[in-house]
Amino acid sequence: MFSPFSLWSVRLFWRRLRLRKKAPPLAIAFLITVSANTSYAAGKAIAKLYVSNSEGDDITVIDLATDTVIGDIRVGAKVHGLCAPSDGRRLFTTIESENNLKVVDTRTDKIVDTIALTGRPNQCASTPDGRYVGVPIRNENSVDIVDTAERKVVKVLPVLQPHNCYNAGNDDAIFVSSMGDHEINLIDLKKMAYAKKIPVGGIPRPYAVSKDGKRLYAALSDFHGFVIASIPDQKIVARVELPPAPPAACRLEPHTPTHGIELSPDGKELWVTSLGDSGVYVYDVATNHFSTEIPVGKCPNWITFSPDGRYGAVSNSGSDDSSIIDTSTRQEVARVKVGKSPKRLLAVTVP
Repeated sequence: MFSPFSLWSVRLFWRRLRLRKKAPPLAIAFLITVSANTSYAAGKAIAKLYVSNSEGDDITVIDLATDTVIGDIRVGAKVHGLCAPSDGRRLFTTIESENNLKVVDTRTDKIVDTIALTGRPNQCASTPDGRYVGVPIRNENSVDIVDTAERKVVKVLPVLQPHNCYNAGNDDAIFVSSMGDHEINLIDLKKMAYAKKIPVGGIPRPYAVSKDGKRLYAALSDFHGFVIASIPDQKIVARVELPPAPPAACRLEPHTPTHGIELSPDGKELWVTSLGDSGVYVYDVATNHFSTEIPVGKCPNWITFSPDGRYGAVSNSGSDDSSIIDTSTRQEVARVKVGKSPKRLLAVTVP
């Protein structure tokens, strides 16, 4: 077993080695393996970034301590959504080509279960306890509610052109967006029925919800920015434009100047992508001010944060890589090559 000191030494040596232009491939492979395995051997949690490669059949696994690829999970063609419970022990992924939800053990990164869905799935959301997973079903105009304990769909609700599900840290509720009705709907999981329908004034793309369940931030088609809605009042309260950018020329995100939006874990910042100029803006929700743009890769698609808030990550669908950003300095610290056309990504702390 490796001691904490040896773990620190390996990572320090790795960071120094990374700075060299020509590091020996065998040494790099050895250090990647030792660094990942040592964390488990020492009984320490490891922060992993999972990136779904939408035009491939795999999920790339990145160690956020070393900013290196440590694995690749073959899950099936047209992998789409990623979501996970708060304990980080499982990863759920939706596979469009197979109409199913797959369950991955995050310690081994092996598929341990497959659950049939009612149609072609999009972005999923898990409750913190992992009991329920919401999955939009695009070709059926519906949303599946999966009971992971029973390993089956237990409720199907109608929704016109569903796209993304989202959970705001509540075991009793999940959101689903309706591109057809220009709204985002709140599902009460106790009643298995809609509790609220919040209009967003356009076709909703990615969105985020505050932990108190009161504020909703939604990107819209053909709008370089986002709207803010009051969930209790079920109405739009603000429309926020990003600084001007050239027209986006991103093949996978037509009519979508903004395709990534997420709240920081402390809820104080909203991070928003700009596809046209390949960057990320940070919006202070208290002062309503934007940061200077953070440059990232081409066609920044999705945003996630490590649970501790130290790192933000962006999938760049136009350059087949993922940007890792230090949230304290707001600087990109690494750009890691992944698979073909990365879209959804999720950071998980694996115990």
